[in-house]
Amino acid sequence: MKNVLVINCSPVRNGATAKIVKLVSEQFSSNSIVKAVCIDDYTFGFCKGCRSCHTTARCVQSDDVDLLMREFERADVIVCVSPSYWADVPGQFKAFIDRCTPWCNTHEPHASLKPGKKGYAIAFRTGSGRKECDRIIESIEHFYGHLMIECAGHIGFTGIEFRDAVEKHRKEIEEFCREIQAEL
Repeated sequence: MKNVLVINCSPVRNGATAKIVKLVSEQFSSNSIVKAVCIDDYTFGFCKGCRSCHTTARCVQSDDVDLLMREFERADVIVCVSPSYWADVPGQFKAFIDRCTPWCNTHEPHASLKPGKKGYAIAFRTGSGRKECDRIIESIEHFYGHLMIECAGHIGFTGIEFRDAVEKHRKEIEEFCREIQAEL
């Protein structure tokens, strides 16, 4: 059985993002160990920009970033689900990404996750243009790349503002999950 981590990148615990996270989690629950988390479940500070981690591979701050990174370590598959906040990932998730610099492969030494992880991105926005979804996907895949997580697939949706609007995309979400499972 694979360990699947599904992340609600929004601080809203019961909105459209949470509904997509629930759908994804249900799709994997029959043949995987699934852990769904919300970025707002964790408390952490902003990156201080001190670059200590570039020489120590550790952050000077000790907080919930380490807890969430343990979830990343346990996972074989990571699915980040993100709404558009001003054409990019929500600030809380961006703050987490910034704090992952100790695991970033752009400096030595750096902490690292076990190899072989696959990362997927699901992005959505309220408007009709796809460009914002593409930008969110690029942000998530850039993050995965620096953590040496294989970017293995993505999907984006438009016209989703509230939970109820997710339902019209249910079949696409389920199909996306089946495609992921077929690759595992």
